[in-house]
Amino acid sequence: MTTLSPADHSDSKDQQQSGEDALAGLAASFGAAVTSEFDERTVIVDRDEAVALLRSLRDSSATRFEQLIDLCGVDYGDDSAALRGHPERFAVVYHLLSVSRNDRLRVVVYLPEDNPRLKSVVNIWACANWYEREAFDLFGILFDGHPDLRRLLTDYGFIGHPMRKDFPLSGHVEMRFDEKKGRVVYEPVSIDPRVTVPRVIRQESVE
Repeated sequence: MTTLSPADHSDSKDQQQSGEDALAGLAASFGAAVTSEFDERTVIVDRDEAVALLRSLRDSSATRFEQLIDLCGVDYGDDSAALRGHPERFAVVYHLLSVSRNDRLRVVVYLPEDNPRLKSVVNIWACANWYEREAFDLFGILFDGHPDLRRLLTDYGFIGHPMRKDFPLSGHVEMRFDEKKGRVVYEPVSIDPRVTVPRVIRQESVE
């Protein structure tokens, strides 16, 4: 027999409304703001309050976001145009799922460029372990209290963080297998760096 989701009940709209009210009150208690676009809610919270809010979102009977679906880093760029609408260059985004309430939520924490770090949530969701390692590896975001904050995707001794907007497209070094040495060697990049320019398609040329 199939177990019904809360969204299948006749009073699901009332439950959803009460959940939204609870979320607004919970966010306000931590000085966070709740926005909604395309029926997707986003909570923006200061990094000093982030862990406490996330723990409350998991433990509160009115929200019950039991599962962390994803955690990722974001680099909005280091120029003023790219930062339009974003108070800081970096951010960490948490995607949460409430299985019991059939609900989803996005939580955004902005981080300053000169100190992109915040507390780990591994103690709240164990699956955050590798997510935080990935964000550290690719964006250079530090997670205080992480049990094993090592690189995850790049090679040993890799320099830099490849998903940052200022990381060169060609990288800093290239690798190849040296037959004489019998091992992989690293050398300076042999190709000239280039800047990609978006292709402009004019309407008249299409017609």
